[in-house]
Amino acid sequence: MTKEERHLWYDFLRLYPVRFLRQKVIDGYVVDFYCSGAQLVIELDGSQHFEKDAMEYDEIRTQHLQKLGLKIIRIPNNEVFSNFSGVCSYIDIAVNERMNPPDPAGHPPFQGGL
Repeated sequence: MTKEERHLWYDFLRLYPVRFLRQKVIDGYVVDFYCSGAQLVIELDGSQHFEKDAMEYDEIRTQHLQKLGLKIIRIPNNEVFSNFSGVCSYIDIAVNERMNPPDPAGHPPFQGGL
């Protein structure tokens, strides 16, 4: 794992209330972090991901994983250290949106109780 992946794992995802796995193989692709409950993949991208060939590969990979019903979020490595709380909030929002989708009619999710 990169230092950014270690920071995100040990300081947030490892103890997150919804289980994440790290370095998960999905259909032949290794993803940085995976949450089966939210069907969510988190990818931390270093500068190499912004080169033409890598961007093309990432797009093919993303499309393949999306066909499996997964949502892929990409976070630049530099954000992990410069905006860690923002990264954690972004992930938390993504997990909650995936696990508690809005009603198609626009009604809020049922919270229980009468």
